[in-house]
Amino acid sequence: MDFPFLGLDGGRAFHYVARMSNAKGADKAAAELQELPFEDALKRLETIVESMEAQDLPLETLLARYEEGARLTALCQGKLNEAELKIQQLEKNAKGGLSLKPPTSPEETE
Repeated sequence: MDFPFLGLDGGRAFHYVARMSNAKGADKAAAELQELPFEDALKRLETIVESMEAQDLPLETLLARYEEGARLTALCQGKLNEAELKIQQLEKNAKGGLSLKPPTSPEETE
């Protein structure tokens, strides 16, 4: 079942396709989601929220968008956590430049 709505890119139509009943489709969708850049995932999440707030949608559509939004939220949070870790690993070297220091395990910090 397709649920068309307008995206933030100036009107290009996106289609949400519910794939919960198809395990292979769900796996493929999850893999595609992981490859989505942070900015695109955030825009998609904003679009979902706006459409849910602005439109009188059927319950099934709302639930499907909520599920997609939850997956996008987890993706964005994971990417932010990765970026934060990389920032924490940066350290200034003797010449004032930045270099990446190896990550420390939780056991090493205790």
